[in-house]
Amino acid sequence: MNQPTKPVALSMEQIGELNQKLATLRHDLNNSLSLIAATVELVRRRPSVTEQMWNTLAEQPRKIGESFSQFSATWRRRSTSRGLDRRLDS
Repeated sequence: MNQPTKPVALSMEQIGELNQKLATLRHDLNNSLSLIAATVELVRRRPSVTEQMWNTLAEQPRKIGESFSQFSATWRRRSTSRGLDRRLDS
């Protein structure tokens, strides 16, 4: 999708949907970052659990990527279905 060269008007509904999707994205990202921080702290305090915690750490980049991909795909689908992509291309 190209960047708009002119101002783009969004309806209140579209702004609300975008805000909700951004809130979900922030929530998912914060969850993953919290798990990373908690895992690191746990490993610092109890090195014996390091091996068990690798899976928790290893899953987080994938989860973050999935959250961003889902946000992008949803926004692209909705903007295309409402003709927003044509307004963005002008």
